[in-house]
Amino acid sequence: MNSQICNELEQLGVRNGDSLLIHSAFSSLKRQVSPKEFIDSLRNVVGSSGTIILPTLSWANVTRSEPIFDIAKTPCCTGFLPEYFRTSYEGVIRSLHPTHSCAAAGHEAKWFVGEHHLDDTPVGSHSPFRKLREAKGKILFLGCGTEPNTSMHGVEELVNPPYLYGDKLTYTMTDYDGKAYNKTYTPHGFEGTDQNYDRLEALMPEGTIYHGKLLSAECVLMDAEAVWSTALQYMNQNPLYFVTIHQMHQR
Repeated sequence: MNSQICNELEQLGVRNGDSLLIHSAFSSLKRQVSPKEFIDSLRNVVGSSGTIILPTLSWANVTRSEPIFDIAKTPCCTGFLPEYFRTSYEGVIRSLHPTHSCAAAGHEAKWFVGEHHLDDTPVGSHSPFRKLREAKGKILFLGCGTEPNTSMHGVEELVNPPYLYGDKLTYTMTDYDGKAYNKTYTPHGFEGTDQNYDRLEALMPEGTIYHGKLLSAECVLMDAEAVWSTALQYMNQNPLYFVTIHQMHQR
């Protein structure tokens, strides 16, 4: 545990009992702390009644040419900290989803990740991202800006803009018990589309977004409910508000 990180997390707005989703560029900490020490500090601040969640997305590794996902073995494509968290940190469990899994530790970890396999889209009603909204949790962006905001995909699934989905695909899934089975999903597409989720930052209501630093890393903390409700408000007015379209695939 690092006392400076704990103090700075509290100054940023993280509280005991929080459910906290972390998007990260761990290199922004410039080797000032180990990954274990950083996660220990997070868990210390949220306490025994809190939960920390990291996205362990694997869409870059589980593809149309190789649609195979093993919950224990498939690496994530979301950077160093999530991969360390899912493979090396004690007590972590991962959700069973071929492209948009999350790993969690803490009081409500099982609730957050335990039903993701019931969805047939990436960020459906059983996903940890949707449940973070229900839990009135928070999203921490560590040194990565606010563009990598996977919760926005959940908002998009509520609005269903024309760029969102690709063709259905059947994946082979292996759970923690080693049981393998096939399931068909509708994955995201985004063909010809740039994601501009950092546009949300300027739209967040006062008191729902906080800026600060953790050691050398520039950080942003957002209330998850405000992320969903604010983004949904703007997307209902303009489904393309948070993207730039270059071309649309003709079906």
